[in-house]
Amino acid sequence: MDTTSLTGKELAAALRADTEQRAAALTAQGTAPRLVLVVANDDPASGWYVKSLQRAAAKLGITCDTTDLGADSTADAIRAELEKLSSDPAVDAVMLQTPLPPGVGLNDVSSAIAAGKDVDGVSPLSLGLLASGLPSFPPATAEAVVELAKHHGIPLAGRHVAVVGRSNVVGKPLAQLLLAENATVTVCHSRTTDLPAVTSAADIVVAAVGRAGLISGEHVREGAVVIDVGTNEGPDGGIVGDVDAASVAGKAGALSPVPGGVGPVTTALLMRHVVQAAETARTA
Repeated sequence: MDTTSLTGKELAAALRADTEQRAAALTAQGTAPRLVLVVANDDPASGWYVKSLQRAAAKLGITCDTTDLGADSTADAIRAELEKLSSDPAVDAVMLQTPLPPGVGLNDVSSAIAAGKDVDGVSPLSLGLLASGLPSFPPATAEAVVELAKHHGIPLAGRHVAVVGRSNVVGKPLAQLLLAENATVTVCHSRTTDLPAVTSAADIVVAAVGRAGLISGEHVREGAVVIDVGTNEGPDGGIVGDVDAASVAGKAGALSPVPGGVGPVTTALLMRHVVQAAETARTA
């Protein structure tokens, strides 16, 4: 069987073009959309991601500033900064970078981000709004899975989707987004008994655990769609997904590549969220 590659390049390009146009319109009206990244770590991977977001924003006409609180910052200091930015009318969007300092959990501080500026959908309020079917910004990675499927003409309504992973940033919000598309969703996790039996019964398998090669050919039925959200460091230092692509290729009907699948769509959607937040703020 030929396995179709679910690349995200074309979709990401279309999203960026739309976002750039909308950002230019806002700038022409007075000020460019503004995103502030709050950092409280000295993690190299986080630093690389911040720089990649800054580059992506600059290309689209979005102002992107960084507030570095230091790796020894406290939960109180982080919350205070998030609250200050949330109440600042000159700031359209706020993102808190992880990891956080030792002893500080995301749930301890994320609720300080106003829902209208929580463009990465990490606060309990944003997640609650999403679960209730009310307007909110979903986590961009979870949204990217749904948008990538739609872009490639993969129907979701009535399909059985197995989501492997139950994190608050991908698995749980993705389940809510899929339910909104009328899919039947099974969320799998580390306590799931006989994972291959569950996933191989699904029409679509989404791997979002953070374990390289976890999903192999035995986890996938003939002709199923497999979307790989994983980004893990491979043996050669490159990026590999949660799916063992070699064993899935030729069995799955479609497979998203890593890199080049969900990743570019995630960044493009995040930038679109910034512009959407700015548009809403300008008309409030």
